[in-house]
Amino acid sequence: IKRIRFLTSHPKDLTDEIIRCFGEVEKLCEQIHLPAQSGSNRILRAMNRKYTREDYLKLIKKLRIVRPDIAITSDFIVGFPGETEEDFRETLSLVEEVKFDNFFSFKYSPRPKTSAEKLPDDVPPEEKARRIVLLQEIQKRITLEINSSLIGKIEEVLVEGMSKNTKKGKVVCQLFGRTRKNKIVNFSGDEKLIGNLINVRIKEALANDLIGEYN
Repeated sequence: IKRIRFLTSHPKDLTDEIIRCFGEVEKLCEQIHLPAQSGSNRILRAMNRKYTREDYLKLIKKLRIVRPDIAITSDFIVGFPGETEEDFRETLSLVEEVKFDNFFSFKYSPRPKTSAEKLPDDVPPEEKARRIVLLQEIQKRITLEINSSLIGKIEEVLVEGMSKNTKKGKVVCQLFGRTRKNKIVNFSGDEKLIGNLINVRIKEALANDLIGEYN
């Protein structure tokens, strides 16, 4: 096994022992998905997340001490019942402070058999839409800045397959793979490379993926 990827953890369950592994286990990829959900302590309490904004930031600090180059992704929900503009701004400030590599974001909708289902869905749909657009715009800028810093660098890529627009049978086709930080890289190469770890030079950065060159 040449790569190990620790996919995700609830922040309250991320122990110091696991964090130390990011600095000590060479095969462990320098990437973690750590769902924050909100930057507001009031909303985190309402969500019953069992951690505070400050707790979350301490985890980020610990991770970056043992692995300064670690890529951190997350999840956020906007428009949770009772979320005010101030609560939302606290989420935006958390995003700016942490500088996530990327995240998934969702507009709140009631889910059966959850404690939040009993709460009034009081944030109007148009306000949820405004908030998620603003949140995603900020993250798109941050992601592009991070990805752009990789231009010219050589990244180890695990080749996963052919892009959808590539016809099978072509000697040189459009392939895609993932870096150790779980970033998607598209590049031209032989289909026989699928399943292999190769070095790819990054030529171009986009918000959602990277364009590379394999020689």
